[in-house]
Amino acid sequence: MKNLSIRLKITLWFSAALIIIVSVAYVMALAVSNQIVQKTIRDNLIETVEDNVDEVEYFSSIDNVDLESDVDDFLSYGDGFLEIDDDFLDEVNQVYTSLYLYDGTFLYGENPIATSTSELDFSDSDVQRVTVGDTVYYVFDRMLTADGLEGLWLRGVVSEEQGGLQMTSISRTFLIIMPGVLIVAILGGYLVARRALRPISKISDSVKEIEQGGDLEKRIDIGNGNDELHRLADDFNRMFERLDKAFKAERQFTSDASHELRTPMTVIMAQCEMTLEKERTAEEYEDAIFLIQRQGRKMSKLINDMLDFTRLETKSDKYPMETVDFSELVTSVCGDMSLIRQHNIELTWEVEDNVKITGNYELLARLLANLIGNAYRYGNENGHTFVSLERKDGNILLSVKDDGIGIKEEDLDKIWTRFYQADSSHSGEGSGLGLSMVQGIAEFHGGRVLVESKIGSGSTFTCIFSDNSEKIKHKNTNKTLMEAGYN
Repeated sequence: MKNLSIRLKITLWFSAALIIIVSVAYVMALAVSNQIVQKTIRDNLIETVEDNVDEVEYFSSIDNVDLESDVDDFLSYGDGFLEIDDDFLDEVNQVYTSLYLYDGTFLYGENPIATSTSELDFSDSDVQRVTVGDTVYYVFDRMLTADGLEGLWLRGVVSEEQGGLQMTSISRTFLIIMPGVLIVAILGGYLVARRALRPISKISDSVKEIEQGGDLEKRIDIGNGNDELHRLADDFNRMFERLDKAFKAERQFTSDASHELRTPMTVIMAQCEMTLEKERTAEEYEDAIFLIQRQGRKMSKLINDMLDFTRLETKSDKYPMETVDFSELVTSVCGDMSLIRQHNIELTWEVEDNVKITGNYELLARLLANLIGNAYRYGNENGHTFVSLERKDGNILLSVKDDGIGIKEEDLDKIWTRFYQADSSHSGEGSGLGLSMVQGIAEFHGGRVLVESKIGSGSTFTCIFSDNSEKIKHKNTNKTLMEAGYN
């Protein structure tokens, strides 16, 4: 069973279920049909006898009756005659009708079990069930009440085997038709399953081609549709698209990182070779060591930034989330970084009190430090940098504004790219991962970063986070109540 195809499994299950349903339906139909047939037999018996009631009349004299032209039967009865109409039939649809005196004397008609029922009392308008040998019969008696017919009874008799014959006919018809219907239904189910599951084969073939060819730009095409298989194909395509982008970004990241690391390594190797060519003075050795130290620090910073970036992208547990006093964090970072005064730039800040956020303290501090460091790096001599934190329209806004050199409009979309630096004159001052890290940290916290910039006028970076202070306040309130003993 495990080695069968899904199409065949569905067909087998469908066939088994259909056969079971048809079998149960057949048994139920026979049971119901048998009851209906037996009722029909009894109703037919009653109807036939009731119809024959009007076919018997009494005449005190037959002098005025044209006996030559009349085909009716006449019987002497009492002081007159009984006229039995020619419509009175001895047997109709295996229902036999006969005429009796009240004492059981047979007068007219046909009764196949007359001997066996000679002792059976008449019961007006009742259906009696009589067993003769192995056969069951239904007997219906009707007392005649018209003038002159007093003391006469009509007795109708029908065999239960008549219903058996009808049931046999129904069963035979059912057994002839249903196998054909089952075969057609099973073949139809197989074709429907094959057609419905055809996209799975296409999906499997496409995935194999992508796996064997390594072409993540290839997509699964199973046509238009909105069923589960089409949605599965769309999910696969979106996954391949993300994987393609991820692999391309990884290759680009590896290439850029190799390039960035190659430069300081080349400088270090060149400095070492040049220094070892001949004896140097102590001052020259010291200068060489300082140069190697600077390049080593640059490589160390680059490697640490790359590791942090990788942890951030993989949602590493290294950065647990907690309730952070954002106001205190911003004030603390600004206070520390205001002491740097790089390019004699003045750092000022305006922070709204009691702003809370769910996040990682280390990452949020890194985000703000990167933005302020970026403002220092690209700021003008004796310039200004302004940091603000506020709540607005259900969001938390963290802005860093400077009056530095600004960013060209065509470079605004590129500044988030890893290792990209818009101003090559400042390329030696950072790893090129600062703004990429800012964007990654913001997205890690469910936020986003916007930038506005104009050449010669400076730039404004705004991080927008959802304000969850009400949830935090509610959570803290519940915690306080629980600690106070209220449940």
